[in-house]
Amino acid sequence: MEPTFKIADISDTEILVELIREFCEVDGHPFDDCTIGKALGKILNDGSLGRVWLIQHEGEAKGYIVLTFGYSLEYQGRDAFIDEFYIRESDRRQGLGKKTIQFIEKVCPTLEIKAVHLEVERKNIAAQSFYRQMGFKDQERYLMTK
Repeated sequence: MEPTFKIADISDTEILVELIREFCEVDGHPFDDCTIGKALGKILNDGSLGRVWLIQHEGEAKGYIVLTFGYSLEYQGRDAFIDEFYIRESDRRQGLGKKTIQFIEKVCPTLEIKAVHLEVERKNIAAQSFYRQMGFKDQERYLMTK
């Protein structure tokens, strides 16, 4: 399956909210349409926060990926976090994940991004294996959140 990547805009809100709802159900995260809609609106309207892409095949949404921006002295410049990455269950294991990460790897230099980070559920061994195969490395530190 050969995907296309569409930079999302406000007109994509409805399909993105649907995909985010699916993602939250699969991963067991809380979901609230209003809260998600507001957060999504902010990133879609302010490119300094990051980018959202719809992952499509033949014009049909198969998933989405959200890249948020930061800055790191350690990496000497702008870094990014894959905040969310979701492919519909029926479209998995067809190369979309690999092609999406390869797309992100190509787009990051054009956005002057020096490093890309992500988090994976500890119990999601398959995703951990996939990201390692794609070149992501385990760090000798914990991501901590308050």
